[in-house]
Amino acid sequence: MAATSMAAALAATLPAPQAAPTPSAPTYEAIPASMAKVIDIEAEIPITSVQLDAMAVSKIIKHAKEAPGSSAHGLLLGLDLDGTLEVSNSFPLPHHSSDEDDKSAKGIARFQGAMLRSLKEVHADDSVIGFYQGMTLGSFFNQTLVDTQAIHQERLRHGGIVIVHDVSQTARGNASFRAFRLTRPFLDAHKRGNFSATSLIDRRLTFSRILEEVPLKIRTNALVSSFLGTLSEAPVPPAAETNPALATSSAAIPPSYSRLDLGIANMPRNLELVVEALDHYKTEEGNLGYLQRQIAREKAKADAFVAKRKEENASRVAAGLAPLPEEDVSRLFKIPPEPSRLESMLLLGRLDAYGKSLEETASTGLVKMYAAKGSAGN
Repeated sequence: MAATSMAAALAATLPAPQAAPTPSAPTYEAIPASMAKVIDIEAEIPITSVQLDAMAVSKIIKHAKEAPGSSAHGLLLGLDLDGTLEVSNSFPLPHHSSDEDDKSAKGIARFQGAMLRSLKEVHADDSVIGFYQGMTLGSFFNQTLVDTQAIHQERLRHGGIVIVHDVSQTARGNASFRAFRLTRPFLDAHKRGNFSATSLIDRRLTFSRILEEVPLKIRTNALVSSFLGTLSEAPVPPAAETNPALATSSAAIPPSYSRLDLGIANMPRNLELVVEALDHYKTEEGNLGYLQRQIAREKAKADAFVAKRKEENASRVAAGLAPLPEEDVSRLFKIPPEPSRLESMLLLGRLDAYGKSLEETASTGLVKMYAAKGSAGN
């Protein structure tokens, strides 16, 4: 009895066991209105403009100058902020032609993954927001660009953009950068893989409605401005400080005489590209015409077979015989599918770009020639 009372006394001195606390439901605070435009989690703010950083501009120009022809292409890195797609960095990709094997394509994919991991390790921007492509004389309509941009618009946040850089304009002292993305009707037709004449008519697709341009602006900073300022300033030699007559112009960027150039050096090449594009378009139209005639012949054979079978069945029914069974015409006659008009549209877009570039070059050259003629007459 004493032991029982002692245990009861000890139990009375112990604290009463407490039930395990039930976990409270987590509470989520709403994003402040001041940060709603920055933290756009659902990508609800549409992209209305593109901002290209000066460092990315210099990298693209350098890559386009060193790459052969118009094969320069690479990835754009950055983020979207309040409806503006800010491109803060870029890096080039190895050249890969369409006729190379899959091994080269896999190597480019590995290179891209390694570059993005390296950028992430140094806490740099590693979010891919599009790609850039070098071009010549304003022409950038090709199958590779369209397919790449279609993949980006399907997988990237806000669809991504493509920035095209005209190498010929840069050679004349005018840095040309334009941002594009695929239109909704064209993207829908590309997903379905249907570029027949009927599909183009239903979606009202022409070469001018393949891409839509997005306003682009270039943002510079104090470091880039200072660097360009040092390049444009001529260093003064030590001897020239005591004797000004020894001072010579040795600026890193020499004086520009571009205003004295008529700007028609690229005109012969531009005309050659126009003629070449016309030849390609004529060949493509010939191929489309041949396929259309082949489809018409097969359809005519199928229609003649169906009409003949109907006449035979009518004769058999009149004679009191059972009609012949209906047969699947598609199994008896191989009617080719309607050909795609995508290549024709791309060639027309290329012709339009060459024509606009030729118009710009010729008009500027004519104005300078008339001005020079008037100055010489005076």
